[in-house]
Amino acid sequence: MALVPHEFPILEYDTDQRAVIQPGNREIAYPEKAVFLFLGDETERYAAEHACEKLEDYVTITKVYPIFKTVYQGEEICFCQAPLGAPAAVQILDHLIGSGVRKIIAAGSCGALVDIAENEFLVPVAAIRDEGTSYHYLPPARTITLDTAAVDAVRRTLTAHGLGVRECCVWTTDAFYRETAEMVTRRRAEGCTAVDMECAAMAACARFRGALFGQLLFTADSLADIEAHDERDWGMGAFGKALELAFDAIARL
Repeated sequence: MALVPHEFPILEYDTDQRAVIQPGNREIAYPEKAVFLFLGDETERYAAEHACEKLEDYVTITKVYPIFKTVYQGEEICFCQAPLGAPAAVQILDHLIGSGVRKIIAAGSCGALVDIAENEFLVPVAAIRDEGTSYHYLPPARTITLDTAAVDAVRRTLTAHGLGVRECCVWTTDAFYRETAEMVTRRRAEGCTAVDMECAAMAACARFRGALFGQLLFTADSLADIEAHDERDWGMGAFGKALELAFDAIARL
């Protein structure tokens, strides 16, 4: 166990599994499986409609995130809303894993980097680590691949629902307003067809903690035309279906 020094602080990786503040709640029995949802109010709406049990509140300085438990296809599954951005998302994800979760499916929107219609579902198989959080969980590398078993669960779910399976490499970035024309062009050349703000970091956190992680993405805005950003409807039409697919995928994992 050792800290690897580097000239640039973000590349100083510490292999020690323990930290001064450890994640998780050992006083509550968490299910092994979790769904992590970047779907706004859809998460709590589902919990209310299905009378789901609340395990606890995860309290942050800006918002309280209720963590729920339900029974889906005979299995206990926990789920909660996921916050925007890699640091915030991974903070809660690490808490879930520290509380006993071993398998996670996340669902959320992405920006299209190529000509893809809105509300289309994508299966990320790899992510470019153009954010900071993943570098605190894994040694420096350009990309991270997602867990094969989790990718396969998402793929089989889409097939079972009669939807096309489109795999992708996603560009994970911290800076929404720094998706420049040249950067978009470069990421396309690397094979990215979508951009998000959490995937690479969540995959790194899960791998570091020995958990399985997969993600379902759906297209929201479009950067296909680098001269004119198209917000479209931010993928709002896919929220309900994405939640359903995420639950189905975790049941298959």
